[in-house]
Amino acid sequence: MEGEIEVEVTDRDAEWSRFLKTRYKKQLLELTREYPYKRSLNINYRDLEGFGRQGIRLADELLANPGKILAEIGDTITNHRLVKGKEGREAPKINVRFTNLPRKIGVRHIRAEDINTFISVEGILRKTTEVRPRITRAVFRCAAGHKTEKEQGYGQFREPDTCRTEGCTNKKFDLIIRLSEFTDSQKLRIQESPEGLRGGEQPQTLDVDATDDLTGMVTPGDRVIMNGILRSIQRVTQGTKSTIFDIYLECNSIEVAEKEYEEVEIDEKDEETIRNLSKDTQVYHKISHSIAPTIYGNEDVKEAIALQLFGGIMKEMPDGSHLRGDIHVLLIGDPGIAKSQLLRYVVRLSPRGIYTSGQSSTSAGLTATAVKDEFGDGRWTLEAGALVLADMGVACVDEMDKMHKEDRSALHEAMEQQSISVAKAGITATLKSRCALLGAANPKYGRFDDFAPIAEQINMPPSLLSRFDLIFVMTDKPNEALDTAIAGHILKAHGIGELITQHAHTPVPGVDDAYIEAQLKPVTPDIDPQLFRKYVAYAKRTCFPILTEGARNKLIEYYMHLRGLADASKPVPVTARQLEALVRLAEASARIRLSSQIEPDDAVRVIRIVDECLKQVAYDAKTGQFDIDKVVTGISKGKRDLIREIKEVIRSLADENGRARLEDVIERVTERGHPKDDVRKQIELFIRAGEAMEPKTGIIKLIN
Repeated sequence: MEGEIEVEVTDRDAEWSRFLKTRYKKQLLELTREYPYKRSLNINYRDLEGFGRQGIRLADELLANPGKILAEIGDTITNHRLVKGKEGREAPKINVRFTNLPRKIGVRHIRAEDINTFISVEGILRKTTEVRPRITRAVFRCAAGHKTEKEQGYGQFREPDTCRTEGCTNKKFDLIIRLSEFTDSQKLRIQESPEGLRGGEQPQTLDVDATDDLTGMVTPGDRVIMNGILRSIQRVTQGTKSTIFDIYLECNSIEVAEKEYEEVEIDEKDEETIRNLSKDTQVYHKISHSIAPTIYGNEDVKEAIALQLFGGIMKEMPDGSHLRGDIHVLLIGDPGIAKSQLLRYVVRLSPRGIYTSGQSSTSAGLTATAVKDEFGDGRWTLEAGALVLADMGVACVDEMDKMHKEDRSALHEAMEQQSISVAKAGITATLKSRCALLGAANPKYGRFDDFAPIAEQINMPPSLLSRFDLIFVMTDKPNEALDTAIAGHILKAHGIGELITQHAHTPVPGVDDAYIEAQLKPVTPDIDPQLFRKYVAYAKRTCFPILTEGARNKLIEYYMHLRGLADASKPVPVTARQLEALVRLAEASARIRLSSQIEPDDAVRVIRIVDECLKQVAYDAKTGQFDIDKVVTGISKGKRDLIREIKEVIRSLADENGRARLEDVIERVTERGHPKDDVRKQIELFIRAGEAMEPKTGIIKLIN
């Protein structure tokens, strides 16, 4: 019987040797050359599975009994000297790592029977600790000078009970660090991907123990697949051992998931459907009608959101800088105009979307935060926020105007540089946040006032507003034709909803599936949301259009036309930022058709949308011109002229003490063509801001 077991073991050794020499000869030679800088052999599970009958047997055994199999492979590499050490040195210790496992298990579906098996878990990396050495083999010395070794595992440090030397009864030991063995160690926390969660479910997490060359590979916010052995460790509360065990993953390999929407699987049939759809002449109408069809109208906004979902192209420049391709859109509108509903629908359509409300978000929740808890053994660790988790997707931030001032400032860098720099509690890091931002806000006073400047009504700093490519002002004005259509649309949607609910409980005569489908037509998207997600993912993955000469000329012509409206006395209508926005939008427009070129039609389409936005936001009614300064600085050109003239007049009328009569100043400035009320209001603002003072009633003095 013993002989049979011996034969079996020898055969197993030979099987592994044959497999490695056949399939991984090149990698083994590379390890011989590059050890110790490279010390891991990565084996594709599919290669093992495809290695005949014995390959399938070995692959199955790896999943069921990974500890034994990994030890066997390590022994085979050492016994057969598959990786040779340098002359005079012992055989190198090679890590064997398996990737591309067949079945991925969700964190919430891990059960007791998975303990000590080889599993694969996919998710977002939430936290990481710093890389620190961990002792794996401790060497102790007793008072008599005898040496005793003890292997160390994960968790608590273990000392020997008594000295191993015969006849020695010493129980007190000193650790000899010089002779002990250490390995790099890092603790990671992986969280379920938000895509598959049902409403109200909190994402679950799993702690991962990474060692040796797996440490320092990934950062918070990365999409990863962790392969490893599920281990359990007993809970100890205040010295009392519990019957409940905690689980952690002893990491064998890490695969950083491709971030380019790779999690959306597209088969050949889907690809054919998408290609046919892209050739449809009505594709733009179909796509914008597929965004929140239950909301009536808002065609311009829906078209802009469609362009945002498809996005422009991110460009890496030779000097190391990068130009963002993501399009940022802001919706500012009166209450009850369905902004939040639009945002929630976009999260459903985007292959990676995160929704958050500004009212309940802090800058730490949006960007990243340093946390001090038991995960890092009481040290500070970095936790990724919503904008980092939405990397390569869309972040929808509702109620942006309700955010605290310091929290809003965290968005500046995330929007333009598309990264988030953190310098907190001794941690300095830069995280990626390559996401498009779709924001929604209400006017400062609840509703829009047609006669007040827009910048004064938006409770957001101009520096933040200037980073949005498109700003839509959605006003709610009574309009008989539109209101009738909206009322009819809403009541029809409710009516059919009531009918479906009633029919589900007690069948209604004459109502069948065909009837319900016909009634639902106005609120049914032209493109199914699932197909829409695939369409967006496919376009982002495969389509990288180039500007044609015709489109380039149209964009330059429009840009020059707006710049031409400016001279020394007129406001500056458009900056280079708006031109970049035009290019990004034109790229997205071509992507919708899956075209490799940006045609003049794309340029015309985006010029129309941008023109519409500028009319709403940057049109100065007093001068009858576009004035982008209203958005970028919050102060229009007209207002800046008024400020300058008031100061000039005060200085010209001032006596030797710098004092001037208020009435004289107002009269002189009014003569220059400025309304008296505006002049009075501006002087009051000077006094309030500390730029001027009123030493006594009716006298004004500038404070230099």
